[in-house]
Amino acid sequence: MTELPPCPLCKSAFTYEMDGLLVCPECGHEWSPEEDDAGKNEFVVKDCNGNILQNGDAVVIIKNLPVKGSSQSIKAGTKVKNIRLVDSDHNIDCKIDGFGAMALKSEFVKKA
Repeated sequence: MTELPPCPLCKSAFTYEMDGLLVCPECGHEWSPEEDDAGKNEFVVKDCNGNILQNGDAVVIIKNLPVKGSSQSIKAGTKVKNIRLVDSDHNIDCKIDGFGAMALKSEFVKKA
């Protein structure tokens, strides 16, 4: 059995083939196998609700987040403006008032 590529939008590994198209059961995205080769260089970052984030967006923290090396934590409801997306484990770089430069995981924010 040949290995099918993951979904280009949500990176789900559960893709299947139907009528010459590749289909993602998690997000419903359909694409042709030829199209798959063209979009390998782009990555998508989604917030906790599944909204796609872009550079420069504003987000709101949804959970109190402890900060390593500090006795304070970032409170839920803190608004962060002008985010920058990076391709790593903590995929949002930003500056938070009172804390400075931070790296956040997208699952702990929602688009403002």
